[in-house]
Amino acid sequence: MIINIPALIDGYTQGFFLMANDNGELGWYSSNKRALIPLDDRFRYPKSLRPVLNQNRFSVAIDRDFRAVCDGCADRETTWISDQLKEVYWELYLAGRAHSFETWQGDELAGGILGIVIKGAFIGESMFFRIPNGSKVAMVKLVEHLRDRNFVLFDAQLQNPHLERFGAYEVSNIEYNALFSKAIARTCQFV
Repeated sequence: MIINIPALIDGYTQGFFLMANDNGELGWYSSNKRALIPLDDRFRYPKSLRPVLNQNRFSVAIDRDFRAVCDGCADRETTWISDQLKEVYWELYLAGRAHSFETWQGDELAGGILGIVIKGAFIGESMFFRIPNGSKVAMVKLVEHLRDRNFVLFDAQLQNPHLERFGAYEVSNIEYNALFSKAIARTCQFV
């Protein structure tokens, strides 16, 4: 399979994201409303997570085990991350465009978030956990990381009750495009 990295980035820049259908075939998708994780004071997390954060049960890493994060994100009963899409992510990773933000408990991968970086935008593709609170801590630490590096946008793509607990909110395509234009006008370094 030949993967055209510029064409993939162009698709994401136009507001689309890749998903595999039930047959494993890849296609571009969009949504009338996009879910964003706030990078300002609207971001919040469950109070029950505070003791976990204060006890430093997890360490964080970037790209320590990218493939394991892809596998973890795909490891569910119904998934849109096919083997072909994992290879697309791998090629994006090799090109410096896809990253995994991970939590570890000792030498065990606790959880992580898979995403694509385009200048000042982080496009969250998926998240998972193997140890309770692993993905929640990853979310909090990723938001801190993005703030520290002056990112404009954390695109979570589709809203769900889990993301709402972190303050995720939906915007129209017009609002999203305006924010994304600001994000790609800013050059940020994720790593």
